[in-house]
Amino acid sequence: MKMGKKAKKGNSGFDDNGYKKNATSQVTDGTGKFKKSFKHHQNSDSQAPVIRKQVEPETAKYFSEIANLFESQGMDVEERSVICGNALEEARGKEFELATDYIISNTLQTLLDGCNLDNLCSFLRGCANIIPAIAMDRSGSHVAETAFKSLARHVRDTEAYTIIEETLKMICKVIVVNPLDLMCNCYGSHVLRSLLCLCKGVPLDSPEFHGAKGSKVLAERLNLKVSHLDGNDSQHLQQGFPSLLKFLVSGMMNCTKEDMKTLQVDQYSSLVLQTALKLLAGNDQELLHIIPVLLGCNKENLAEGKFIDMIIAGETVESMKEPAFSHLMEVILEVAPESLYNNMLTKLLKNSLFELSSHPCGNFVVQALISHARTKDQMELIWEELGLKFADLLGMGRSGVIASLIAACQRLQTHEYKCCEALATAVGSKNETSKFIVPRILFLDSYFSYDDKSSWSWPGGAKMHVMGSLILQAIFKFQSEWIQPYILSVTSMDAEHVLEAAQDARGARVIEAFLASDASTKQKRRLVVKLRGHFGELAMNLSGSFTVERCFNAGNLSLREAIASELLAVRTELSKTKQGPHLLRTLDIDRYATKPDQWRSKQASKQSAYNEFFVAFGSSESKSTKSNKLLYNASMDTSEHEELNIKKDIDGSLISTSVVDDTSSEKKGRKKRKRDVASEDAVGSNRAIEKAVKNFLSSSTPDKKRHNASNQRLKI
Repeated sequence: MKMGKKAKKGNSGFDDNGYKKNATSQVTDGTGKFKKSFKHHQNSDSQAPVIRKQVEPETAKYFSEIANLFESQGMDVEERSVICGNALEEARGKEFELATDYIISNTLQTLLDGCNLDNLCSFLRGCANIIPAIAMDRSGSHVAETAFKSLARHVRDTEAYTIIEETLKMICKVIVVNPLDLMCNCYGSHVLRSLLCLCKGVPLDSPEFHGAKGSKVLAERLNLKVSHLDGNDSQHLQQGFPSLLKFLVSGMMNCTKEDMKTLQVDQYSSLVLQTALKLLAGNDQELLHIIPVLLGCNKENLAEGKFIDMIIAGETVESMKEPAFSHLMEVILEVAPESLYNNMLTKLLKNSLFELSSHPCGNFVVQALISHARTKDQMELIWEELGLKFADLLGMGRSGVIASLIAACQRLQTHEYKCCEALATAVGSKNETSKFIVPRILFLDSYFSYDDKSSWSWPGGAKMHVMGSLILQAIFKFQSEWIQPYILSVTSMDAEHVLEAAQDARGARVIEAFLASDASTKQKRRLVVKLRGHFGELAMNLSGSFTVERCFNAGNLSLREAIASELLAVRTELSKTKQGPHLLRTLDIDRYATKPDQWRSKQASKQSAYNEFFVAFGSSESKSTKSNKLLYNASMDTSEHEELNIKKDIDGSLISTSVVDDTSSEKKGRKKRKRDVASEDAVGSNRAIEKAVKNFLSSSTPDKKRHNASNQRLKI
């Protein structure tokens, strides 16, 4: 049989570790050890252990023949459905033994995947009372998840809604009696999360609700993308069971109140709670009830308006240094209603921010707190504790906290100048020139690990710091009058250092951010000229090609022609690369090669049209530099949203590798399954200007669609 697990004669009584299964053994935890009741949960509501009987030889033979029949691939869909239904009837009363058998469980998955809704629901109702035991087994968990996925496909049929709801209700009623063991089991927790997703009506394999990747979380914290929990994913929702979701979550909370301290630090229960909170995002009424329970608040304190007892608050803050609870707190802060967020800031986390920021796990809680601040007053409280700690935090390697602070200040338009000043002070002294600021931030770890910082120099050949790059990109989004030291620093870099930065994907982003900033055209060109003679070399690199584009956009006619001539020299080789055709087309290199005068005239007319537009609508140096970028994008017919997309092909680790302190062990678990344990400020007027530029130039500038690679860029 070839069902993903090779069968051996007579091995139905063995588990996948080769150990003989006792005919009356208790459910194992998937590691060969007997599953014991959770040590912190001993009450009368605990269910009696399920006794597993060995599968009878005749039954094992029957299901083996069914598996062979499916492998023959000689039946149509209708015939297959009938066979699946008959086989599931045969499984009645033996669901637990079959689902937890290493070999037969595969066949059972095939049956559940191919049967009709009546047979599927009949099977689930038949084993509803033992569904927790099945879910906590290594093989049984696959069976349970397959059944839920099959149900999810049938949910789209409105006529099936009632029977599915009744089936799920039976299962939920069993789970809420004693959810603790299931929540804390590596297999059971995954099944429970799938059930929660099914009740909500989201895809069961949705990464957003099964633990978003660190790169996505960081992108949201740095204003790169809107949170996936902001209600913008409604197009992915299907018919759900909101009353069942509420019943299941509230049932779990009520039954596990006394064990909350344990659940906070258990990695598997933490994942279940994270999923539940994400699914309830936007449902403030439920969240206002659930979150205080998760934080250890009691009804008496809530009734008196105290929110949380000071002793409990201290214990809760200390628990935030645990990997599992730090992850849970991040989600709590993300979904919490504003009133609850404010209570957590002022009554739970106040005066503990620097302590948490200093911790390898706790610092992520602070990052989440900062990123989800709603008001300037809240940022003022945060700034009071962390505003003077930039140097300390960078020295401890907590650059993520600094990046979150900068992004939040941009988003809320507060403390912007103070941010720029504090960062510059953290990487230098008043006696030093501004020249060293950008290089030191590009190599944060190198600089802060250097004993004699005054003698630190550019570490040639070293990789640039991921978070340092992101911080500088954010800095160059501020008004030019606030970032003059940074502008002076980047334009004062030696030509060889500018080239090395442009060749590093992280450094290239910084150069591009500077060229898109409010710095004057003269300052930008001072940097661009340092790359003369190397544009062809840079264009051959996928990342460098975007830097060349930005340099071309920032240059005058003379600089643009210099760039075009360098690309013409490598046109043949460049056209064979992924990014080459797009770049050659964007810069119109073919026209430059055959009709250079016409090319110059076209470039001059673009600049002239740009100047005429701003004479007509008024301009300043600041507006001019912002709209120079818009003019370039207009001629390329680039959507305003494309600049916010995450670039996947170019140094995909730029974001994901920055979550360096993630100490959770969330990739543990069974075979074949990966465990997840791991701005729009100022857009109004600028978008109007961009649209006007596009309309103004549409008659003289041909539309060109940007290459797919452009859609994958990461822009801060």
